[in-house]
Amino acid sequence: MNVLRVDPASPDPAVLERAAAVLRDGGLVAFPTETVYGLGAHALDPAAVERIYQAKGRPAYNPLIVHAADAAAARRLAARWPEAAERLAERFWPGPLTLVVPRSPEIPDAVSAGLPTVALRVPAHPVAHALLLAAGIPVAAPSANRSTQISPTTAEHVRRGLGERVDLIVDGGPCPVGIESTVLSLAGPVPTVLRPGSISIAELREVVGDVVTASADPAGKAARPSPGMMDRHYAPRAVVRLFAPEDRKAVLAEAGEAARAGRHVAVVSFHPASVEGVRTIAMPMEARAYAAHLYALLHDLDEHGAEVVWIERVPDDHAWAGIRDRLRRAATH
Repeated sequence: MNVLRVDPASPDPAVLERAAAVLRDGGLVAFPTETVYGLGAHALDPAAVERIYQAKGRPAYNPLIVHAADAAAARRLAARWPEAAERLAERFWPGPLTLVVPRSPEIPDAVSAGLPTVALRVPAHPVAHALLLAAGIPVAAPSANRSTQISPTTAEHVRRGLGERVDLIVDGGPCPVGIESTVLSLAGPVPTVLRPGSISIAELREVVGDVVTASADPAGKAARPSPGMMDRHYAPRAVVRLFAPEDRKAVLAEAGEAARAGRHVAVVSFHPASVEGVRTIAMPMEARAYAAHLYALLHDLDEHGAEVVWIERVPDDHAWAGIRDRLRRAATH
């Protein structure tokens, strides 16, 4: 497995052309986006797409997001491009918003898990954008991690998680947003958030009016309309327990008891107190800063052998919806 480093603000065209050639030839390339590192393959090559599923251990009923260089390239992958999609693309692309629309016949079934829709995004990261331009193809790219595990926000996370399953890693430094994109379906009568992210429902409503949130995760092994809808997802090896702010003192006491019993434990809170034997981590009170730190922290706790991690619940408002979703799924066992 090769790792090629680039300046995230001004990536070397020669490096990107090497990565683009791997993609065009059916290989797997991990690369940074503004959200997390993606595991990319030629979206119109079914054999290449199948390699993504194999590398990740990803179930076939979980569709992929297709990344395009710009809105015009994304529109060509849709059978129908709603007027709402045009307005949303003008406002949020390039950026961390994925739109689910009716798919073009050229999109392989494997990309969309056999569904009549496709999830499309135009990433804002300079490396991702330049790679897509160099490749000249749409790139299917879920997060570059084993299925259900923590998404990677650095190239080292990818290397540790996927190893030789990846042909090439383009190291463009840490991902600035830190959690996956907001996914909005435009396939039904009302725009529906299938996965919350850093773009809030309030921001979406400013552009298209009425927006609702999907009421429940699909059950069993039915195809999901969007990535990120499996019950257990984004999860570290450690057991994650969520707690309310008013329970902070009791949680610190419980963690202290666990530490004295020889367990490796941590408490993640907005205002943690020092407890002997317990790793305590203070998190930012601002949602975007919290998101940028979250996955890197969970990776670090795993690397240091944490067995149980208590995490304080975050505020219950639109700005924190994506983080609440990730914490809930990480805590599902």
